[in-house]
Amino acid sequence: MAERKKHAEQKLVYAGLYLLKKMDLKPEDGGMVLPVILPHELEPLDEVLQDLALAGFIAINLKKERWEITKPGFAHIGALIDEAAALIDEFDDQELPEMLAELERRHLDPFRARFLWGWYQCEFDDLVIFQQRRGVVPVERSWADYLVSDGFYDNLALDTSDPAQDPADAS
Repeated sequence: MAERKKHAEQKLVYAGLYLLKKMDLKPEDGGMVLPVILPHELEPLDEVLQDLALAGFIAINLKKERWEITKPGFAHIGALIDEAAALIDEFDDQELPEMLAELERRHLDPFRARFLWGWYQCEFDDLVIFQQRRGVVPVERSWADYLVSDGFYDNLALDTSDPAQDPADAS
């Protein structure tokens, strides 16, 4: 039960990072404006927005009737960009087993590293294309539904273990 709650909380965090990026970019660059009252197709994002607001990263602009990133939110995005860039600079030329071993040695979360890598390099900017590239069947056409689904995070988790390692040896 505690593991399930932790997993749900982590999904909220990562979905929040995704939304912060979407909100930070200009619409012509793939970003979006999120109205306070979400249209039906974006309703799955409501809990994520509430979580970001509780963290102080976004707030409602009553005059414009939309969510906006706060100064702490922009600072958080900047720190994430720095973290992601540092990971890519250090590990870009390494094979997966070497990278995973080094992350483990440093007590760093391989899933966080994987998420930030894809987030920074725009791999997730279109979640329908992401699913198609990864061979997900059936493809969830609603990016908001996929963002908050277990399927997205389970698929990413596949990249956080050494495929050459026998799962029976992992225990």
